[in-house]
Amino acid sequence: MKYQFPENFWWGSAASGPQTEGVYEGDGKGQNIWDYWYEQEPTKFFHQVGPEKTSRFYEKYKEDIQLMKETGHNSFRTSIQWSRLFPEGAGEVNQKAVDFYNAVIDELIANDIEPFINLYHFDMPMALQEKGGWLNRETVEAYVVFAKTCFELFGDRVKKWFTHNEPVVPVEGGYLYQFHYPNVVDMKKAVQVGYHEVLASAKAIKVYHEMNQTGEIGIILNLTPSYPRDENNPEDVKAAAIADAIFNRSFLDSSVKGEFPQDLIELLRDIDHLPEIETGDLETIKENAVDLLGVNYYQPRRIKAKETTTKLAEGPMPDDYFDNYIMPGRKMNPYRGWEIYEKGIYDILTNLRENYGNIRCFISENGMGVEGEEDYINADGSIEDDYRIEFVKDHLAYVHQAIQEGSNVQGYHMWTCMDNWSWTNAYKNRYGFIAVDLEQEGKRTIKKSGRWFKEMTDQNGFNA
Repeated sequence: MKYQFPENFWWGSAASGPQTEGVYEGDGKGQNIWDYWYEQEPTKFFHQVGPEKTSRFYEKYKEDIQLMKETGHNSFRTSIQWSRLFPEGAGEVNQKAVDFYNAVIDELIANDIEPFINLYHFDMPMALQEKGGWLNRETVEAYVVFAKTCFELFGDRVKKWFTHNEPVVPVEGGYLYQFHYPNVVDMKKAVQVGYHEVLASAKAIKVYHEMNQTGEIGIILNLTPSYPRDENNPEDVKAAAIADAIFNRSFLDSSVKGEFPQDLIELLRDIDHLPEIETGDLETIKENAVDLLGVNYYQPRRIKAKETTTKLAEGPMPDDYFDNYIMPGRKMNPYRGWEIYEKGIYDILTNLRENYGNIRCFISENGMGVEGEEDYINADGSIEDDYRIEFVKDHLAYVHQAIQEGSNVQGYHMWTCMDNWSWTNAYKNRYGFIAVDLEQEGKRTIKKSGRWFKEMTDQNGFNA
């Protein structure tokens, strides 16, 4: 069977500034929460590899963009590091950052690769974190200034903007489950952080539209479908709906519909955890929905009614309302510990078509992290990652089915272009189309999947 995709489909990959650029003497970048956390607790990071050892995009961007071209990209998403542009989070702009991002954007365009630019990818400037980060209302205003500055500096060439990548992750990681700085466990604070992220997004969208720029602006959400253990068991179905409200609809409804889910509001009211809201906020959120939605999909969430009595924390937690369920016979990525469930991508796109006005969207991340991959190099120096090709094909088959049924999905971006540093996991799991050899000054080698991606995107489709 031939899977043919629409004309002008966006093919490419996604990355982020803090995971690829690196830190260089004299680059003018300020400290962000990752730089600080690594300085304080290097043992929390896999093999003690910190954020300065990323894939060196800051110096190798020209080479990397040629490799993007060689692997069939017509678009590429990265982020502007807030702490690079504004070393203190506010105040003075770092001209070296402006020069760097201008050069990257121009180089992408010169190679017929459209830049998709995201504004916030988990990298809070430390100067703002010291005042509370997303807990502090002032951070929202500082973010809006950061966004407006980016639109002014780069908006003449960048026509695809995104306010946040996976805004639920700073909530989960920083304020619930302790895998991001500041490592707090406090659901009330988690709610306030999430609320301020939503508000910051809406305010940035408002500014963007007021500037009459000719592009579009959206948000990138990791949508993880919540499947009940037993669809005929009302308690399982209810538990899955709560998980969906907390982790998906919290940001999906507020970004696309401009309102928060009623069941989430009631749940938070019951435990006295509603956020502090100022007059006019809800109108701002309502009137500034996204133009475009990025969808990151990796794995499903399997849920059953609450059975365990163990508490994760003294105060309320999302897990008070459901238990995770391990489905027998599930297909796994053994390295990452994640279930591989290709139909989930179709279920998300169908949900967006049926319940969210069939908003224009694209798959902004999908990928397979493999540990030890760098040890499997063949004679010509490349990695035979047939499992990654199979993973992409199997997901794209479901994207294709969704398109046939009327989904307004515009493209597919893989995570990621070249192997990059990942938060506390460093280079444990490799995701790229292009291998990065840390022992040889970040030497790049296209993997088999990268060659395949070029052939596939040249034909705008593939044969099953």
